Amino acid sequence: MSIEVKNLFKYYGEQAAVKDISFNVKSGEIVGFLGPNGAGKSTTMKIITGYIPSSAGEVKVCGLPVSVDSLDTRKLIGYLPENNPLYLDMYVKEYLTFVGNIYKVPNIKDRVAEMIKSVGLEVEQDKKIGMLSKGYRQRVGLAQAIIHDPQVLILDEPTSGLDPNQLVEIRNLIKEIGKEKTVMLSTHIMQEVEAICDRVVIINRGEIVADDKASQLQSTIGSQTVYVEFEGTVSRGQLQKINSVSKVEKIEAGWLVESKEDVDLRKVLAQFAQQNNLLILTLKKEEKSLENVFKSLTGGK
Repeated sequence: MSIEVKNLFKYYGEQAAVKDISFNVKSGEIVGFLGPNGAGKSTTMKIITGYIPSSAGEVKVCGLPVSVDSLDTRKLIGYLPENNPLYLDMYVKEYLTFVGNIYKVPNIKDRVAEMIKSVGLEVEQDKKIGMLSKGYRQRVGLAQAIIHDPQVLILDEPTSGLDPNQLVEIRNLIKEIGKEKTVMLSTHIMQEVEAICDRVVIINRGEIVADDKASQLQSTIGSQTVYVEFEGTVSRGQLQKINSVSKVEKIEAGWLVESKEDVDLRKVLAQFAQQNNLLILTLKKEEKSLENVFKSLTGGK
């Protein structure tokens, strides 16, 4: 495992920001670390990177225990914090050279040029960082995180402030990086998670509430929605009388039916059709969006 988190706690005074969480991230896996504001995402990422200490529990990166004074694990990790702290008075190339020298990167001039090209900073490379837009500053932050070719990449809101075109470019870059490295990223953009993440870990109020593939979460969590079309006349009232049904909506020639709880509506509707001598022409389970799953698990509406 590239990242191992076991029984992790973090207290600020008497308040627990992280409560006994455990999860693993395999080598070559891109994992989305999701949660509402204040859920404990950034705190967990700071502990994994050795930026702050834990109160209890164990964290390992590539088999090595993490601590705030561990240079061995920091060499293995690339980190882009949420607020992306940069030296605004430095030029782009100057700053990346500075970071590369800290990591003792060989052939630093060639490596800086490679990073500038990889994250699309060619046009801005001779400017001071303070003159850059937020989107380009994010690119500088991503470049400094990968300049030393780390095995593990921790990205906290990596696409914050990017325009739609830049979003696609950075997502593709993260996917490419994820083929060879372990990537753990935090984001509030659900489409981003669906586009690039192999797995999703959702944290709420300091506790893990889900850990699975996005597609699996979408098919198993919460209520179910089914599109059904019958041969013959069926009224909204008839469908709403079914015990497991919470909502019925007319869609073209059929109905969009939502369940009250986690039941298989296809079986329920098949039984309804049989009892009423109806023929089902179409029966299709609608995929629940990751956003709806997220809201269901974190108490959103």
